[in-house]
Amino acid sequence: MGIKPTYIKAIGLELLDHHGSRFSNNFDENKQTITEITNIDSKRVRNRVAGFVTRKVNTGRR
Repeated sequence: MGIKPTYIKAIGLELLDHHGSRFSNNFDENKQTITEITNIDSKRVRNRVAGFVTRKVNTGRR
């Protein structure tokens, strides 16, 4: 559904590289995990990163 900004992809891929085992295929759990391991203040950015990570986990591509 559109093109993700580069910073969303960069943050998401870095989180998957360093904390890949902490993420699941559930968006709400990933959102909570991102809140715990990062200092992203913006709710919108956090949700977009969580959506990107969830999509990558569900499709198996990293």
